[in-house]
Amino acid sequence: MDEPRERGTERARAAALDLIRAVLEDRRLVAELAGPDGPLEPLEPSDRARAQRLAVSTLRHMGRADAVLKPFLRRPPPPPVHAILRLATVEMLEGGAAAHGAVNAAVALARADRRTEALAGLVNAVLRKVADLPASDWLALPPPRLPGWLRGRLDSAWGRAAVVGIEAAHAAGAPLDLTPKDGDAAALAGATGGVALPTGSVRIAGSVQVSALPGYGEGAWWVQDAAASLPARLLAARPGERVLDLCAAPGGKTMQMAAAGATVTALDISEQRMARVEENLARTDLTATLVVADALDWDTDQRFDAILLDAPCSATGTIRRHPDLPFAKDGASVKPLFPLQSALIDRALGLLAPGGRLIFCTCSLLPEEGEAQLAAALDRHPDLAPIAFEAPWIDPGWRAAHEALRLRPDFWADRGGLDGFFIAGLRKPA
Repeated sequence: MDEPRERGTERARAAALDLIRAVLEDRRLVAELAGPDGPLEPLEPSDRARAQRLAVSTLRHMGRADAVLKPFLRRPPPPPVHAILRLATVEMLEGGAAAHGAVNAAVALARADRRTEALAGLVNAVLRKVADLPASDWLALPPPRLPGWLRGRLDSAWGRAAVVGIEAAHAAGAPLDLTPKDGDAAALAGATGGVALPTGSVRIAGSVQVSALPGYGEGAWWVQDAAASLPARLLAARPGERVLDLCAAPGGKTMQMAAAGATVTALDISEQRMARVEENLARTDLTATLVVADALDWDTDQRFDAILLDAPCSATGTIRRHPDLPFAKDGASVKPLFPLQSALIDRALGLLAPGGRLIFCTCSLLPEEGEAQLAAALDRHPDLAPIAFEAPWIDPGWRAAHEALRLRPDFWADRGGLDGFFIAGLRKPA
């Protein structure tokens, strides 16, 4: 390896370690840490991507790494040392890194920090034993279990078999899904080498550079999980309709509805996230009115034909893409979201024109953020009519009460899975 590249790899490993420690010790999310002033900021783009991949892979397979390390440790090491051991273990056994380089790099990381330098010898000794393990030992390990606060809730909601399937989906990670601007999934699949899914998305397996795929520069598509594309598909915006996208960032649903010809207003509380919506609209040459505001405070004389509310939630349906989530959040941090979701549903209904339709969705696996929210909304507003979704791609197993849909990561396992989502439709009386 040439010297500049080797230095870049060293910096990427150090940044990955900083990300892992911040998630485990400070309960911060990788998405927050990847922003300005974060540990990735000084890196070159290729090293930044490598650091993020290393950190995410370590967090995804941490349970397996701990199972491998346990026999070689008399007692749990201090958290900063444990993070180094986990990173190197996953890099070797899951990532296929050369043992010599990964062990030496881990020892160098330990020596570079006063909190860990005294245990550099332990790091070296333990990782040399890990490096001697046969690959079959790693492959035979079960998928990492979800943290207790979440596993218990999902077990109660969906049953043990479903939880095991969800954990397997989380360990497998997620493929890349694209939404074609013109709706022609077959053509986009042909151009990119992907597979057209029944829902209209295009799925690409393996690791690819997104900006190098055909059609990126022309704005012919955008990245969006297949499940995340379904709320806008089910809303089925028509040309000229006045549509409001509440909690719109990063803008995939806004672009879907704008591409359908609707007059779209996109609202989000985060100025930084709305800047991404603006960038995505510019790349795809689509138009929407952008509003940075708190949806509960924002008011307008306009009433909308349709509203899509993708409410703030625990995001537990996206763990296969964001394995840091279970470590950065806990049950207490999720509870305040429940009343916020209820308030947003009521606010959206107030902005809806008579006869208008609301799509409420969350990327959550918790019934409190889906089925329970829908039932409570119908109790508060008995004049609302649930919308029955009809599409040839809807699997009967997705159907839930009050005509809603419940998606889980263990669904479509043979196709690469789906993010967890709850989607419901409500029509306001005319």
